[in-house]
Amino acid sequence: MLFYHTGKALKTVLLLFLAVVLLTASAGYVHQSVPTQIQEKKEADYIKYVEFNVSYLALKKAMNLDIKSHEQGGSLSWIQILAYLGAKYGGNFTRYKSSDMDAFVEKLQTAGIDEITKDMKYYHYYLEAYTAVLGGLLGKYRENGEEKYGLIGYSPIAKTFPYSECDDFGVRRTYGYSRPHLGHDMMAATGTPVIAVESGIVEALGWNQYGGWRIGIRSFDTKRYYYYAHLRQNRPYAAGLGVGQTVKAGDVIGYVGRTGYSSKENVNNIKVSHLHFGLQLVFDESQKECNNEIWVDVYALTKLLRQHQSEVYRVAETKEYFRVKDIEIES
Repeated sequence: MLFYHTGKALKTVLLLFLAVVLLTASAGYVHQSVPTQIQEKKEADYIKYVEFNVSYLALKKAMNLDIKSHEQGGSLSWIQILAYLGAKYGGNFTRYKSSDMDAFVEKLQTAGIDEITKDMKYYHYYLEAYTAVLGGLLGKYRENGEEKYGLIGYSPIAKTFPYSECDDFGVRRTYGYSRPHLGHDMMAATGTPVIAVESGIVEALGWNQYGGWRIGIRSFDTKRYYYYAHLRQNRPYAAGLGVGQTVKAGDVIGYVGRTGYSSKENVNNIKVSHLHFGLQLVFDESQKECNNEIWVDVYALTKLLRQHQSEVYRVAETKEYFRVKDIEIES
C-alpha cells in the first residue's frame, strides 16, 4: 500500500512537473511569436480599397482656396479640406455642401487641424487616400523665371483639340469576359495628342489585348500609375518614348486611336476613337498587378484638369507634336 501511495504521489508530481514544463514552453512560444505576428500585421497595414467620388465642385472650390491661401502667404491644403469632408460624409460626396467647406476653413483660423479632426475616426484614412489621388496635381512651379503656385497636373488631351466625356467608370465591358470599366473614356479624333498628366517614369509600353497600344507612367512617389490606352495604329507613341524614360507633366506622349480588343498586335477593334485614361493607386507593390487593384473614378479630375491643358505645335516634316511652353516644377 505504501508503494502504491508513493507511486501515485510520484506520478502526480511528474504530471504536475510536465504540466509546468508545457505551460512554460507554451508561454515561451507565445512570448516569441507575438512580436512576429504584430510585425507581420504592421507590414501588411496599408490601404486596400479606395472609392474616390469627390465631386468636381468640391475639388474646384478646395483647389481655389488652397491657391488663394498660398498666394497670400498661407498654407491651406486642399487635400486636408477634402479629407475632412470625406470623413464627415463617410466618403459620400453626394452630401457635399459648400457651406461645410466654408465652416471648416473658418475653424482653421482659430484651431489646428489635429484639434479639429481628433474625434474623426477615419480622417487619417481619407487624408492618405486623397493624398495618393491628388498629391501630384498642385504645387509650386517656375514659368519664364517667375515663381507661381497652382495646377502642375495637365489634362490628358492637348489644348485646342476637341473631346467629349461622361462619367463611365464602372460601366460593363464584355470583351474577353464581363467586367466593370475601370477607367475613363475621352472621345477624341484619331491623332489627337495625348499628354502626360503628371511627371514620372514610363513603366509600361506596348501592346495589351484589352487596351491596344498603351502607356503606363508611374509617379515619382510611386503612389499613382497613369494608364493611357487605345492609342493610334502604326504610330501610337511620341518619337523616342521608351520604358524607363522620365517624362514631364505636359509632355506629348502619344496619340489617340482605337486599337485593342485583340490578341493580335496593331489591330483597330475599338469602334470609336478615344483615349482610355485610368488611374491606379499603389500603396504596396503587391497591389500593382493582382486581383485587388485599386482603380479610381477620374471623371471629376479630368473636368478639373481641363483648366490646365498643354499647348502643342506640329512639326510638318515628322508629323510629331511637341509642347509649346515648359514649366519647372519644384520638387
